[in-house]
This record gives sequence, C-alpha cells and structure tokens, in this order.
Amino acid sequence: MIKLSLFRNRVWIAFLLIALALLALDWAHDSVHMDTAFRALLEILAAATLAQIIAYVFSLLLAKRIRNLQALTERLLDAKLPETEMPQAEDELGLLNQSLRRMASRIHELLDRLSLESGRREAILSSMSEGVLAADNRLQVIFCNDSLARALGAARPVAPGTPVLDLVRDPILVNLLTQVIATGRPLKHKLELSSGEGKSFEAQAAPLAITPQSRGAIIILHDITDIERLERVRKDFVANVSHELRTPLTAIRGYAETLLDGALEDTENNRRFVEIIQAHAIRLNNIAADLMTLSELESGRPAPEPERVSVRDAIETALTTVESEARVRGVKLQCGDAADLMVLGHKIRLEQALINLIDNAVKFNRRGGEVKVESGLTREGKTFITVADNGSGIPSDELPRIFERFYRVDKARSREVGGTGLGLSIVKHVVERMNGTVRVESAIGKGATFTILVPSLADPE
Repeated sequence: MIKLSLFRNRVWIAFLLIALALLALDWAHDSVHMDTAFRALLEILAAATLAQIIAYVFSLLLAKRIRNLQALTERLLDAKLPETEMPQAEDELGLLNQSLRRMASRIHELLDRLSLESGRREAILSSMSEGVLAADNRLQVIFCNDSLARALGAARPVAPGTPVLDLVRDPILVNLLTQVIATGRPLKHKLELSSGEGKSFEAQAAPLAITPQSRGAIIILHDITDIERLERVRKDFVANVSHELRTPLTAIRGYAETLLDGALEDTENNRRFVEIIQAHAIRLNNIAADLMTLSELESGRPAPEPERVSVRDAIETALTTVESEARVRGVKLQCGDAADLMVLGHKIRLEQALINLIDNAVKFNRRGGEVKVESGLTREGKTFITVADNGSGIPSDELPRIFERFYRVDKARSREVGGTGLGLSIVKHVVERMNGTVRVESAIGKGATFTILVPSLADPE
C-alpha cells in the first residue's frame, strides 16, 4: 500500500513536473530533432496532467479522511463509539484514528467514573443531617444541602450561583467564610442563628480549592442544641444532687458532733437527736434508691421482656402501701371505678409509679383531704389511670417543670415531708417505657389530677 508520506501535497508534485518539462525543453533546444522534442514535451505534459489528476483524487480521499477525523474528534465526548467503525487502514491517518478512538474510550470511562463519584458525593452531602454550604471566592453558592437551608430558613433547593448574602443573614457566618477564603486556614465557631429557632450550632469552615488560581470555602453546621441542653441538665443534676445530699449530711454531722460533745448524757434530748439522725439517714437512703432507679430507667439498656400487668392489682398494691401514711396524715384514700384491664409492662415498675403519685397526693394534701384513684378505657381504646387530690394544687407556671429531677414546687414543704424530688421523674420514665404518656391538670386551691395513658391489651381468657 502506498504510504501517505509519498503524496503529502499535490502542489509539490506539480512543481516537480514543471521542472521536468523545463529540463526537456532545454534538452530539445540543443537537439536537431525538434519533432522528437515536441513529442517528448507532449508526453511530459500528458504525464503531468495524469499526475495532477492522481494527486487531485488523492487529495479528495485525504480531505474525506481528514473530515472523518474531525467528525470523530467532535464526537469524543458523545456516546461511546461502536467498535465496528474501527478503520482497517495502517497509514498515519489510520493509526491516528485508532489512537483517537482509544482515547475516546478512556475519556468515557473517566467521565463515567467521575459522574458516579460526583453523584455519590452529592447524595451523601444532601442526606447529611449537618448543614453544608460551599461558596466560591466571590461568595456565591456552589452547593447547599437541605439541612443548611432549613437551618437558615431559606427556600429549598438553593440554586448554585445564589449570593451568600441573600441566603445568610448572620454576620458571623459570612465573616467565617470571608476569613477562610482570605487566609486559607480552617476556623471553628459556636453561634446561634437568628432564624434557627433558638438552636445552637458549631460551625466548622475550611478552604476549598476551586481552580489552581482561586479558592472558596466550605462550612459545616453541627446542631449541638441537644448536647448543650444535656450538658446543662448534667450540671443542674450534679448541683441538685450535691445540694440534696449536703442538707441531710450536714444535719447528721451536726447532731452527731452534739452528741459526742456531751449530749449523750442529756437524757431529755439525746433520744430526739438520734431520731433526727435516723430520719436524715433514711432520707439519704431514699435519695440513693431513687437515683439508682432513675439511672436504671435512663441507662438505655434493654429492658426485661414486658409482661401482662393487671391495672386493678397494681392500684390495690399501691393503695395498700400508702394506706398507713394516709392514716397518719388524716387523708382519705378512695378507689373509684377500677376496671380489670391489662397492660404490657413491668408490675413492680407500674406499682412504683402509682405509689409515687399516690404518696405525693397524700403528703401534699390537707388534713381531712381526699385522694381518689380511678382507671378505665378512653374513647381511643387506651387505658387511663387517674390520681386526683383536693389539696392546695400546683401553680400553672410550675406545671411544665414538675417532671424534672429534683424540681419542687414548695421546696420547704418537700423537705419537711421527706420527698427526694425524683418521684415524678421516675413516674415519667416508667410510663414512657410502657409507650405511654403522663399529664397533669391543676389549679390553686382545687388540687391536682395526674393521668397516665398507656396502650391496652385484650382481657385475659
């Protein structure tokens, strides 16, 4: 096969033929046979014409193949080229065609891989609970997921190219992005967004390479509202425990020192001092027991397999336990309608919750008061248990906090009657473990009514 290198350009072929013609004319001028020279010139011209035609045909073929190569290069990023179109020619253009096709195949593989990786990254970023915002050096949005748009109170989805200043109203967040873009160093800051409904966030900003000559910034918002709330609860809990333990310990230490300083021989007061020490020791024991119960309920460990519990039996056990305390305080216990309903839970825990509610209703009642316990089914088919008293009641502004640990409405009276401040917290956790809820209704001077709602079970056969 004739290589393309022999016919690189028909112009050069034409120049060669003209040169041969001039040489022939010079040779004919010196020859005595002019006819022979003329005939030779005609043959040369004929040969030149034939060569020109051949060169033209080759140029057409060459132009066609070049156009095919041009079309091929324009289709490099289109759909994958079929293998059946691979050329069989082995000249330079054919080899170039094959190289372009192999390059196109590799480009498509790389593009498919990049598209897959890009789709994965975008899916991961979009599904993150943390807010993610990427911006360029002109503070225009490159990417913003729904979590961040939700935290900022912006419409979703956020289109790329949106100015950050149109999206973010908090200057701290804008300053973070600006400083990271300017310095190229990561930054961290805690903030509360004005549109975040009182939520707290930890913002982590880092530089983001966009082009070799420019960089942007990416910022991630971690919602730390629950963490800070738990931290506040932990601090309050430690402070409350310390306070609750310090009071009886101080009393025990004081009366013990009094006895050791000579009060043991005081026959009129030594017994009373020992009884006070015993009362405070019992209170310490009750606090420790309630803390252990609350810790077990909040531990998150799998609870034992729940069992069928009779509501009537649990109410009767709780009333029997509190009966002596009610008699001493002059409070009447009354069991109203108590249907023999079955619930799923733990008998001891349900009895403990009812004992706490009835005991509080007795202790914070007036002499001659009444505590009434009832149970039944709601219209929705749930089991309810109510513990109502006609005591002094609870102020309305105190109701949202009465289930907090160590929270007391009347702190002086709570210590007087020996309460630990953990009873209602235990009630709440016990009921929640039974997939139920507990609520309270109260008014000053009219008493309080606590209602437990838990799912019902079918009556036993």
